[in-house]
Amino acid sequence: MILRGLVLGFLGLGMAHAADMTVLHYVDQDPGGAPYVTRILVTPDFMRMDGGEDNADFALLDRRQRQLVNVSRDNKLALVFASGALPPRPASLKSRLDVSKAAPGTQRFRLEVNGVVCSEGIAALRAAPDAARAMAELKSVLAATQYRVWKDTPVELQHDCDLANQVWETDSTLKLGLPLEEREFTGRTRKFERETRQPLQPELFRVPEELTVINAPS
Repeated sequence: MILRGLVLGFLGLGMAHAADMTVLHYVDQDPGGAPYVTRILVTPDFMRMDGGEDNADFALLDRRQRQLVNVSRDNKLALVFASGALPPRPASLKSRLDVSKAAPGTQRFRLEVNGVVCSEGIAALRAAPDAARAMAELKSVLAATQYRVWKDTPVELQHDCDLANQVWETDSTLKLGLPLEEREFTGRTRKFERETRQPLQPELFRVPEELTVINAPS
């Protein structure tokens, strides 16, 4: 019943005004850590992720330029990640995505790689579709960087699910719709709280001018 209410609420929002922004709130939790809020702001040009505060650190995706800027106010740094080229996908990486119906308007998914469940959850097909696309775009921009990190990780700590979730299958589950619930193989979880439309605040999508800009390797 909860999922049904969420989906009906999404569908009742109607057409958004061009000067609006989509605002999503999730509760995320890392293994062994306390739950924390993740706020996602989406416009046709940008996506911003932060902890819910306007003047705190944030990550800003430029959807047109396909680059991500991670803003650290305390360190006065803006770290820029650009999309890069990936090597051919390993033939040994065999993935399988199982999808089944859940509550009306939602789908349950389960992504497996080489027989291991890498992520599973529930997605709402018609809920905030542009926000789901923006999330996939963010993962795509970071894929080359994530591959480099994986390659530099000690072999005993490398996992095929990292390659699936962060490199090769970045949009597989997001094509199914906006994630309402998700659990990764690491134990990290995400749960949807609410979605609203708010008037656009252009200042939230600007990198502070006083920061030192550094290009991250890709």
